[in-house]
Amino acid sequence: MNGWRCDRRRVLGGLAGLALTGTVPAMARATESAASAPARLAALLERWRDDPHPDLKGVVVLRHGQRIAEAYYNGDDATTLHDIRSATKSLTSLLMGIAIDHGRVAGVDAPITRYLPGPLPGGWPAGWESITIRDLLTMRSGLAADDTNPASPGNEDTLDEAGEKTGDWATAALAVPVREPPGRTYQYCSLNAFLTGLIVERATGQGLDAFAQEALFAPLGIAVHSWRQLPGGHGTGQGNLSITARDAATIGQLILDDGLHQGRRVVSQRWLSDSLARIHPIAASDPYADFYGYMWYAKDEPVGDKQAGDGRTVPVHFASGNGGNKIYVVPSLDLVVAITSSAYGKGYGQRRSQDILLGILAALS
Repeated sequence: MNGWRCDRRRVLGGLAGLALTGTVPAMARATESAASAPARLAALLERWRDDPHPDLKGVVVLRHGQRIAEAYYNGDDATTLHDIRSATKSLTSLLMGIAIDHGRVAGVDAPITRYLPGPLPGGWPAGWESITIRDLLTMRSGLAADDTNPASPGNEDTLDEAGEKTGDWATAALAVPVREPPGRTYQYCSLNAFLTGLIVERATGQGLDAFAQEALFAPLGIAVHSWRQLPGGHGTGQGNLSITARDAATIGQLILDDGLHQGRRVVSQRWLSDSLARIHPIAASDPYADFYGYMWYAKDEPVGDKQAGDGRTVPVHFASGNGGNKIYVVPSLDLVVAITSSAYGKGYGQRRSQDILLGILAALS
């Protein structure tokens, strides 16, 4: 309470100072600019209808918890379920946090073998018992899993093929060897997210989709979704969740509001703080991100005019999926931007989503 009073006095004093120094017109201009922001955003989103690639699907912008701009393209509308691909991984991280909050999982430093089914006949592959949940969340498990290398034993497509043949994706996943000691090297792969989801399933006694519906989607008012299941009945923690662009934005608002939705605690603030931390620098390997946390990305994006010598930036946290599917969260601007796109496997999809975000940041700055 004392802190609030101190802040309030500081604000009132600041307003008085503004009045005395004649800067109230500047405040009026700022208010006018804020009032015109929806029109600027609407014009910006309308221009993207001229994009030569017919696979941008939706953009939803939330400011101060309110939807201030929204546009749909190429046949989609507000009710269309869209596969957000690997942006799903960030939601799997949320589900792990909720499972920990509920006491179903001991914590991120627990060994993954405590919760996984197994071991396989002959025991765990060498090194598996040293892998922690934290290692999965930060993509530093040390497993021989590289989704850019078809020869990698844990390559997503390789595991998909094995799962289709045997009817059990999990058995193939649990046989992937360890390439190097865990906790050292960042190597993005879908296997880590699948295992994270599998741990949530085993710890909660529910399918990943069922737990998500109970613990995340229902509290957020997300009534309709679709989530792919693998052979063997396991959920795909690594991707293939289909939701509307509006519901993707609702997920972003949950992050912005520190895990609260309409005053109800959905996931702990501590979990989000840990998840969004800039744990591992990845800019050298990812042109669209600077850091990786618990399956959430971070990047400082420009809001100033560099050519005019204005180098201002704002920190952005985001979920990212193939094709340019994004959930951007910008705390300093109280802003959420959700983008759906089906430019799967096409590099321009990621660039386009970043360009849309930068345009929105410029319109609001």
